Formats: sequence, C-alpha cells, structure tokens
Amino acid sequence: MSDVPVDALARVPLFADLDRKELESIAGEMKTRTFRAGEEVVEEGAGATFGSFFVIEDGEALVTIGGEERRRLHAGDHFGEVALLGETERTATVTAVTDLTCWAVSAWNFRPIVDENPELARKLQQAMARLIS
Repeated sequence: MSDVPVDALARVPLFADLDRKELESIAGEMKTRTFRAGEEVVEEGAGATFGSFFVIEDGEALVTIGGEERRRLHAGDHFGEVALLGETERTATVTAVTDLTCWAVSAWNFRPIVDENPELARKLQQAMARLIS
C-alpha cells in the first residue's frame, strides 16, 4: 500500500485550510486498517472517546442511520471527523460492502498534533464553524 496521500487529506473539508506540513503531520499518524465485506467499521451510538477518522483507499462502504441507507462511500471518501474532534457518540453506522482498506487516525494520536500546534487548532475551529453553519 502506498503512503497516506497528503492530497487526499487536503480534499477533506475539515482539513482544507491546513498547509502541507500540517497535513503531513496528520498523515504521519495514520495507520492502515482493513475490514472484510459485511464488517462494521463504526457503529451508530457507540462512544467515540477514542474515535477514529478514516479515508478510504479501496473498497465500498455503506452509511446507515437508524438502519436506513444514507449513502455509499468509495475510494477517496472519508468519515469520522465528528468522532475525531469531539467526544460524542457515533452519528452513523459504517459497514464494509466489499473488502475495505482505509487509512485511519485515532483521536488519541490526533489530539497531541492539535495541542502542539495552536495555528492548526485555530484552522480546525474555523473549518468546523463553516461546516456546522
């Protein structure tokens, strides 16, 4: 598998304002995760104290809320930004439709990057404000 492409992170609205060095610091903490077809990646309502953010490298995933299909995700798509930034419950279930390969960063590994870089934290706050408005 290739290294986490910084360009894929740059396309994530939450990270769109980050410079290359900031994106590389996040990419450097991402690990490869694989899931078999039919396996739940995250479960709606589950605690997200140590939530992870995912970027799909290969495969297809199904997003459901309350058991209803909301969308399908493919290579380059992402999910889990709410759990990454807040200690909230998962807002949806994501299930691998096919075998799925993702890059993932846990909140546990992400938070020190933010804590050590106030400018990055400010950019993320501004991006979140735009996303929820």
